Amino acid sequence: MDFYPSIERSDLQEIKKFQEIQLQKLLVYLENNSPFYQKLFRENNIRIEDIHTLEDLHMIPTTTKNDLQQYNHDFFCITPDKIVDYSTTSGTLGDPVTFGLSDDDLERLAYNEAISFACAGIQKGDVVQMITTIDKRFMAGLAYFLGLRKMGASVVRMGPGIPELQWDSIFRYKPKYLITVPSFLLKMIDYAEKHGLDYKNSSVYGVVCIGESIKNQDFTDNILSQKIKEKWNIKLFSTYASTEMSTAFTECEFQIGGHHHPELIITEILDDDGNVVKEGESGELTITTLGVEAIPLLRFKTGDLVKAHYEPCSCGRNTMRLGPVVGRKQQMIKYKGTTLYPPAMNDILNDFNTILCYQIVIQSNEIGLDEIIIKLSTESKNENFVNEVRDHFRAKLRVSPKIEIIDFDILSKTVFHRNSRKPITFVDLR
Repeated sequence: MDFYPSIERSDLQEIKKFQEIQLQKLLVYLENNSPFYQKLFRENNIRIEDIHTLEDLHMIPTTTKNDLQQYNHDFFCITPDKIVDYSTTSGTLGDPVTFGLSDDDLERLAYNEAISFACAGIQKGDVVQMITTIDKRFMAGLAYFLGLRKMGASVVRMGPGIPELQWDSIFRYKPKYLITVPSFLLKMIDYAEKHGLDYKNSSVYGVVCIGESIKNQDFTDNILSQKIKEKWNIKLFSTYASTEMSTAFTECEFQIGGHHHPELIITEILDDDGNVVKEGESGELTITTLGVEAIPLLRFKTGDLVKAHYEPCSCGRNTMRLGPVVGRKQQMIKYKGTTLYPPAMNDILNDFNTILCYQIVIQSNEIGLDEIIIKLSTESKNENFVNEVRDHFRAKLRVSPKIEIIDFDILSKTVFHRNSRKPITFVDLR
């Protein structure tokens, strides 16, 4: 199978024409099978035969996570007997959103991960250690396994946490790549240094980083990435994905953004008024899935603010590339006249080597304004440590949040909750 699809090397007009043909097929499928979109088309007097180009998509209202949660069952286009896997993702209203996948959807998911991992340089025969869960209805873990299996790689399914076991597995099976949340690499490095492990001469060449950003908007390494590479000379590859998309945007060896796979997804970057942003501007990523059988989505607003890059890449792909997520639209914070997003605060906190773990809490005060509380655990004995953190916030972001020092044993149970797939470093109580 070709894990470097020819459509991604085609010229932009050919890619656009290909996507418009796939869009036509999707619209017919939704009109015939989706109760939610049947109602949407009817209530908005939409005739799918009037939609021919990608530009015509603006005639269709966008879909949100709120819709998915309120009308979850109406999004299903197949009967329960055709669903072979159930996955869930978090919902905006509290309860999780259920996603079903058909056999063909699982095959599509495997193909997506295979071409995404190939983008990062993984090849047939490589050993890849998965430091992520594959259970608890977590689609990504299953997708990684299926994709690696499809491309002929060998998989070591370790699951998250426990640095001692991870290192034992690395020295035993000699993986070339790891898949993990990047901040966990710092814990692995710390364990290796404290126990005299020769980690710098291990078999690990690269890491596919999930769940956390490792790049600034100009594609330079952010603080987290710098701290890892200062200790361990390995390649770090960004990837961006979500359950709703069933598609990943993964960096190639040139590491200038996650590549778009046009055979799997249509993308739009929209401003607050629902218009496509100008090139070079950031906006909300809005996606239309292609080839999904159970729960296809049309103009679904992801809530993630991103910037697209359109120059051809040296790897030969002509597809659009996504830069690092600027922030989640719902997580925007207005604090004393300054607009903030959690990733900017993560960078500041990651700058301190003595911070063991942290959690950013946003709440409304008695007069309805946003209030920032930084809860952190530290091994620093410096009496001025809190002031140093606060001064760093002032210098970088022009804000001075409230800072609370909490014992590591207490805070770590909240940050690294056993029911969470990744560290809970941001809590919005507004």
